[in-house]
Amino acid sequence: MHANARLLETFYQAFQNKDYATMQACYADTATFSDPVFQNLNAAEVRAMWEMLIRRGKDLELTFSNIQADDRQGSAEWEARYTFSATGRPVVNRIRSEFVFENGKIVRQTDRFSFYNWARQALGTPGLLLGWTGLIRGKVRGMARKNLAKFMAENGTV
Repeated sequence: MHANARLLETFYQAFQNKDYATMQACYADTATFSDPVFQNLNAAEVRAMWEMLIRRGKDLELTFSNIQADDRQGSAEWEARYTFSATGRPVVNRIRSEFVFENGKIVRQTDRFSFYNWARQALGTPGLLLGWTGLIRGKVRGMARKNLAKFMAENGTV
């Protein structure tokens, strides 16, 4: 197994075990992260995001598969099952992650998933009717950014 594949295995096993410190250690100090909700995060923000999601996601369950990596890039597929705290609704989110590595660390992670499928589950009827619109996507992104900034301020990670 390639060393970067082992890094991803460590990352996702830590995620399964709700060990955000090990996940955080997988990122370079110059890392960036983007997904349909959290966009263009820097290394401090992505580290705080995982800590926030794990600490708040009391019923989070995660599975992962199809880890592939070489010297420069890698990918993985994973599924998260949890209750969306804002609505109390159950969510099953299927994600494909793509990674770029440097010096044995993640320098870029891009996660892709269907925002509409997520919104239908997490938001219920509003997500079903409007989850495909920029309005809902913008509101969810804004709230996620606000929650992350608040978490970082409260935990001294800014």
